[in-house]
Amino acid sequence: MSNGTNVLAFAESRLGNIRRASLETVTAARRVADQTGGQVHALIAGAPGIAVHAAKLAAYGADVVLVIEHDGFTHYNPEALAATLAARIATGYRAAFFAASAQGHDLVARTAAKLGVSYASDVTEFVVDGNTVTVKHPGYTNKVIQAFSLTATPAIISLRAGAVLPMENAKTGAVEAITSAIDPASARVKVTATEPSGGAKLDLGEAPVIISGGRGLKEAANFFLVEDLAAAFGNAAVGATRAVTDDGWRPHSDQIGQTGRLVSPDLYVACGISGAIQHLAGMRTAKTIVAINKDREAPIFKVADYGIVGDVLQILPVLTEAVKQAKG
Repeated sequence: MSNGTNVLAFAESRLGNIRRASLETVTAARRVADQTGGQVHALIAGAPGIAVHAAKLAAYGADVVLVIEHDGFTHYNPEALAATLAARIATGYRAAFFAASAQGHDLVARTAAKLGVSYASDVTEFVVDGNTVTVKHPGYTNKVIQAFSLTATPAIISLRAGAVLPMENAKTGAVEAITSAIDPASARVKVTATEPSGGAKLDLGEAPVIISGGRGLKEAANFFLVEDLAAAFGNAAVGATRAVTDDGWRPHSDQIGQTGRLVSPDLYVACGISGAIQHLAGMRTAKTIVAINKDREAPIFKVADYGIVGDVLQILPVLTEAVKQAKG
């Protein structure tokens, strides 16, 4: 396998829409390509019409956007995607980036296996030094940071949400139509429908604002206070701690933490959440964290940018009204 200078970024889509995580992978690839002197190639696959997202991928750093438009990619097609990505990477890429999402975890493993190389998953930091890529990955419930050196080419990496801040690059990259390495219709496993687990509500991984609740709300019936604040923002999703979902107060799809969703919103409001390390592992990369808790010694305040000490049941209605007034 040749030691190329170009870097590939897989642009993940869902229900025909490009995901924020895709912009992070393109930005990461741009950073590496700027050091290797190569180009960034972003690959996106979907039903006819998916090419409309090419301009956005170019704006975030892609020199070339490789587009596969086929009805067989209307839904996630792991066999065809892995075969196509492996075949493309084998032509000579320095590195390839994936999002550490549910789909990304599956696809990066399949692709690396086809290439016969190892891969680094859930990476939070990376540094390129010559032929070596050093990556960092949280371990032991975020108590330690493990560092690994990837000396083989290509370096296959999946990025944790929020590891890289998406950066617009003002590029107008070329668009190249390519075909799948195998007939998508020949896949042994076919996804026939995709339905968000939360219905039509905003996905936690895409929401710019997340209002999250914990046991401090005292009972499930009080979660309407969290929902009201989210509704006041208008572009917010509702999250929860593992304790809350285990108790049946909220669906497990709302769980944020090491064993739930990893999120990196612009604003994270923690309502009645003490800040167990498992929960912090899932949201500490949020750009701004606001914590509301009656215990001023709660661990959540150590990672919060702003803290409100008091009864969350009394504070949330006041905060909701303030947001409504501010938004007019």
